[in-house]
Order: sequence, then structure tokens, then C-alpha cells
Amino acid sequence: MPFDPVCQRCPRLVALRSRVRSAHPDYHAAPVPPFGDPKGRLLIVGLAPGMHGANASGRPFTGDHAGILLFRTLYEMGLSNRPEVSGAEDGLVLQGCRITNAVKCLPPENRPTTAEIRQCNGYLAAELAALPERPLVLALGTVAHQAVLRARGLTLSAHPFAHGRVHELPGGFTLVDCYHCSRYNTQTGRLTPEMFRAVFAQLVRRLQRG
Repeated sequence: MPFDPVCQRCPRLVALRSRVRSAHPDYHAAPVPPFGDPKGRLLIVGLAPGMHGANASGRPFTGDHAGILLFRTLYEMGLSNRPEVSGAEDGLVLQGCRITNAVKCLPPENRPTTAEIRQCNGYLAAELAALPERPLVLALGTVAHQAVLRARGLTLSAHPFAHGRVHELPGGFTLVDCYHCSRYNTQTGRLTPEMFRAVFAQLVRRLQRG
């Protein structure tokens, strides 16, 4: 199921998009497409666009607090040309990786329903299927982790989420789990910059091994 920039599959999310567009005419307020290197082996999967972040900019994690740590780490690991981002036209280029979300539209209170996650899963399945050989997938949080498993037709109980855990999946996929780089997780210390960099260092080593 290819990405649909005018998707109408989830009535609650469509209604929210309309309200946001009325209140903020300059916001993207539409499904947010994946972004990055089309030939990249690494796909980073987040939860959903933030109200004043990706929902406004139209690019995953751009403008969201979670993007501060993500983009800085990507730059430090040689996967990006910029340590900071300011908007969809800032010249950011990702190298060897792409970024997407399990849910493409802004959900109320950043909490998509199970039905909404499932409705959006076909888009993620198409993104995963388009990855090159020996793909690496980084799941930021449990929702992203479970969405990846569903998209690959795998049972959730066989591959429980745990920060830093590596799952070797059928079809040559490697799934790596990480706590989401959300404001709550970073400010409470559940996820530190050092922990985040350690996960990415492991991914880069795998990319370099080919």
C-alpha cells in the first residue's frame, strides 16, 4: 500500500487534521511521508507526528522535541549532514537511512488507537518491503516495534520489546529496539544520550559490515 498524501482511512485523525488546518493554515496538517535516503538500508520508525513538529513541518521528527536528540545523533554517527534541523527546507540530507512513523497523521494527545495503528500498517509494510537487502529497522518505542512486527506478519509475543534488544526476523530483517527519544524519556533519564548513541553505534557497525 503506497503512501497516500490525502489518506482518509481514519475518521478521527481526518477530523483532527481539518481542525488543525483551520487553526494553523501554514501547517502541513496531513499525512507525513517518510524521509531520507531512498537506497538506505536503515529505517527508523517512530510513533506519530507531533502537533507542532512533524505535523507542522511535514517531515518526520522535524520540529518535535524528540528530533533534537535524533538528528544530533544521526549527525554524530555520519548518517546526516546537519546536527540540527529548522524546517523541511533546511537542506537536511540523510545518508544510508530513512525516517518514518508507525502512524502517519497527528493523533489526539499523541495517542493513536489500536485501530488507527492497524489502518496505517499497510503503509509501513510497503516501506519495509521496499528496503534493500539485509535491512536494519530501528523501532523507537513499543508501538513502533509492534507495528513493524505486524507489518511483517509476525506474532508480537515471539519478539517482546526491550531497549537494546536485537531481533533477527525472517526475510533477512534485523529489528533493533530503543526507547523513544521523547521529551518524557530524555528528561526523566529513562533514555540518556549515551544510551541512544550506543544503539546507533551498533547499527552503524552493522551497516559497515554490509
